Amino acid sequence: MTSALLLAAGLSGFLTGGSLILAIGAQNAFVLRQGLLRAHVFQVCLACAVSDAVLIAAGVAGFGAVVEALPLLPAVMRWAGAAFLAVYGALRFRAALHPQVLEAGGGPPAPLGPTLITCLTLTWANPHVYLDTFGLIGAVSTAYTGLAAKTAFGLGATAASFAFFFGLGYGARLLAPLMRRPASWRVLDILIGAVMWAIAAQLLLGH
Repeated sequence: MTSALLLAAGLSGFLTGGSLILAIGAQNAFVLRQGLLRAHVFQVCLACAVSDAVLIAAGVAGFGAVVEALPLLPAVMRWAGAAFLAVYGALRFRAALHPQVLEAGGGPPAPLGPTLITCLTLTWANPHVYLDTFGLIGAVSTAYTGLAAKTAFGLGATAASFAFFFGLGYGARLLAPLMRRPASWRVLDILIGAVMWAIAAQLLLGH
């Protein structure tokens, strides 16, 4: 396995993970709010990123184990994953027609304990996080054979989570005025949709 192929696998993981995590949601709004309040930012970002890392690792490793028992699963999941990405990308393009904004909310910051409980609840009680990390990322990872390529893909997806959460948490005060503009989310949704369709094409082509 050449370094170029490993880099390509890592980049694919980064784009896949980054595209999934960028959608507006309660978890992202919570991280943004903590960033605006400058309250427990590091702990909140770390909790979100580590949670993603655990689920991504389970997805990449879990699919490998299941595939040994069900050899046809990669092909099935590749087509199912491509279909899901195509639909999800189309939804992002549709959302771009009626963009939302991400509001941080008001009120004083809560103590660290309740803050982390809220953060972890928003993460682990969200069924979409399992679909995105374990299911979809695990399915995309089946396009890569060999431990090195799968590891590079998983590390790329994990890096996207760390980059996003810490970037959002610590860059919140800079991003907040921009992301309160519907036009900013319109551009972001279009970019997400384009990346989703590109990854769907990658799955269909078997790369």
